[in-house]
Amino acid sequence: MSSSSPPNAAAGPSTPMPPSSPSTRVLRQFRVVFNSVKSHFRQVEREAGVGGAQLWALSVIDRRPGIGVTELARELDIHQSTASNLIKSLVERRLVATSREGTDRRSVSLRIQPGGAEVLQSAPLPFAGVLPDALSALDAATLERLEQDLNKLIALLEADEASGNVLLSQM
Repeated sequence: MSSSSPPNAAAGPSTPMPPSSPSTRVLRQFRVVFNSVKSHFRQVEREAGVGGAQLWALSVIDRRPGIGVTELARELDIHQSTASNLIKSLVERRLVATSREGTDRRSVSLRIQPGGAEVLQSAPLPFAGVLPDALSALDAATLERLEQDLNKLIALLEADEASGNVLLSQM
């Protein structure tokens, strides 16, 4: 490097220049979070052969045999139609079975099948994904501050808050 080169001019992608402003540093933090989530989803696909949302649904069904679609949607914090679509693909792959039980024959009970159990055995943890797992490990005060600060960011973005019901693995 010549003496006229700016500092870090020879730095490659593995040697990032120090961020200059708070907004740049926070942007980099968002990239780290999203890349971590993306990396986990790729690992799930590679090792288990299912998407992250499917894996999470399988783990809930395994933990709560007989759970219904509505309750599964609540547990995953997604819209019922999204849960129905997840279940449809798991049933088609014979990872989950549905049955109509009890007095209300309209409701469907979900049970994991041997193939679904095999998927869970081969899948990397955490089943719910790295972001929900990390968030659940934060203390209440940190979560409250994070929620307030993200609400400000969402307002500035004028973002559609309904998109909060879309699973990260489906983005």
